[in-house]
Amino acid sequence: MDLRNSKLHKASAAGVLVAMGIIYGDIGTSPIYTLRFIVGNHIITQDLIFGGLSCVFWTLTLITTFKYVYLALNADNKGEGGIFALYALVRRYKANWVIFPAIIGCCTLIADGFITPAISVTSAIEGLRTLNPEISQQTILTIVIAILLALFLFQQFGSSVVGKTFGPVMLIWFLFIGAIGLSHLSANFEVLKALNPVYAYDLLVKYPGGFWILGAVFLCTTGAEAMYSDLGHCGKSNIRIGWGFVKICLLLSYFGQGAWLLERQGTTLGESIPFFEIMPQSLLFIGVILATFATIIASQALISGTFTLVNEAMKLKLWPATRVRYPSQLKGQIYIPAINWILMFGCIIVVFFFKESSAMEGAYGLAITFDMLMTTSLLVYYFSTSKKSTIRSIVLAFAFFSIEGAFLISNLSKFSHGGWFSFSIAFIFFLMMYILLRARNLRDRHTEFVDLKHYIPLIQDLQNDTSVPKEATNLVYMAVANSKRYIDSNIIYSIFKKRPKRADVYWFIHVDTVDSPYTSKYSVDTIIPKKCFFIRIKLGFKSDHRVNLIFNKILHDMAEAAEIDLISHYDSLQRHSMPADFKFIILHSLASVDSEISTFDNLIIQGYRFIKSHSLSTEEMYGLELANVEVERVPIMVGPPAKVRIKREKEESEREKELRYHGDN
Repeated sequence: MDLRNSKLHKASAAGVLVAMGIIYGDIGTSPIYTLRFIVGNHIITQDLIFGGLSCVFWTLTLITTFKYVYLALNADNKGEGGIFALYALVRRYKANWVIFPAIIGCCTLIADGFITPAISVTSAIEGLRTLNPEISQQTILTIVIAILLALFLFQQFGSSVVGKTFGPVMLIWFLFIGAIGLSHLSANFEVLKALNPVYAYDLLVKYPGGFWILGAVFLCTTGAEAMYSDLGHCGKSNIRIGWGFVKICLLLSYFGQGAWLLERQGTTLGESIPFFEIMPQSLLFIGVILATFATIIASQALISGTFTLVNEAMKLKLWPATRVRYPSQLKGQIYIPAINWILMFGCIIVVFFFKESSAMEGAYGLAITFDMLMTTSLLVYYFSTSKKSTIRSIVLAFAFFSIEGAFLISNLSKFSHGGWFSFSIAFIFFLMMYILLRARNLRDRHTEFVDLKHYIPLIQDLQNDTSVPKEATNLVYMAVANSKRYIDSNIIYSIFKKRPKRADVYWFIHVDTVDSPYTSKYSVDTIIPKKCFFIRIKLGFKSDHRVNLIFNKILHDMAEAAEIDLISHYDSLQRHSMPADFKFIILHSLASVDSEISTFDNLIIQGYRFIKSHSLSTEEMYGLELANVEVERVPIMVGPPAKVRIKREKEESEREKELRYHGDN
């Protein structure tokens, strides 16, 4: 970690300010729409308002504060958070099932990214109707689309720029909504009775249809998962300090709106938006402007979290290879162009399809509920295995599965009202990730490994065989095998059988993605001194996997240690101290046509080929110089050999041929 980033991770005013701009956007804008959706078309009553506020308070306390700010931030992986960082912590315990919560959590959070920017920005811009009730829906949609376009174009500059730009704005935002809420709360402190959880219980159990209101209540905590995913940007100390301030401001806004609603008992909300209605007329325009900026930050928080998740998934071989950019030198600051544009077009489609924030509410929350449940399952497993706290784990499992299970059931009622949209998006991404996982398992299961020591004499003989044209001075293979003893049979096939490839030096490189996020180490095993080497590179799931640059550094280190000679072996070039030439061989495994495979596995293979055709090539993913790369396709058996029934005919003797000839005539 560099000095600037280490300063941001330590508790400081600057770190908290940056956290304001990166972390709290989504959850910070929830007061704009949460109470509005809780009330909905119901007649405003004391039971509804007290019950709704009580549910909001205890949701923010139990889910956001206790689960995420306290528990989840303690389950960090070397300072990194998010469901894949958590998965990397627990997969070491060899539980195969943990991969599925990680995949589901990733897919649902990405799906939520299609809804969050759309509903947040639309909710803010709809505040213009409080200023001008005559403003058309088309005008609102035009403004929303323009803001979304600007937001996604801005992502390429990096979250550090976003944090520094929007941090002060978010601070002003929280102070503003807290002050406005306090002004209304001071006129009716009776609303503080809602702190009593009995009112939440009465709403859910006794109020007609009260349980289904939980779907709207859940909106107050939807930004908690993004908070955990963005842990690596700001550090847990700054997040926790900032949350104390943020929570107070949020509650002041919620309870201020509640006090305003109590004054209107016996009526319906109609088109009114409590968040904007409590603002003095003189501050209303400023409130709309601040809300717009805050919703931009709400969108950015989830977008940056999505970049983080996708980058981690790629390193874990669960996402197609996609180009990643690093817009700043700070750790964890990434930008993925393809994901950015997919989210942008998805958000625009949501805006055009649903048009109003009230219609988007049905699609919002269902996917993120699944994500939270997946995080809970991994957290419980982490505390039960790593911390050896069985009793605490049982208590946590019962508490959070009960609460979040209730939210899930309530949100399922939204499925036909828009929930199908986010669910469908999540399912598409899940299908893609499952195909990649299944295809990798098929490859690993059917890739054969051979004892390398049996081929050392063959390698030496081939190196000395001048009748075979030299392929390159240095021939480099990317190996699946992770030890010097065994090597991929495909590599042996390529060197000796497909077309003999003579080289002065053979290199076998294995890249291992490890659980520690920023590990960057390597080891060298000498197979034949100065003639053949096995290199194992260990990289974290957040490290830069540019193998070409890493390999050049390894070569430099080995040359300095006199293990290799980097001067060309050709006499004419050696006299002029020209550098040696290198050639990378990339082996692509293809299912052999002689394999008998099941229909399901065949679908997996076809799906994998389709995904690979629309992703970066292996050489681009590793950052290899394309001029020095050759791609070979080698067959592997992914099933038993196909059975062929054929019978050899007995060769006729000369006497038999003569008799048959005369018989035919």
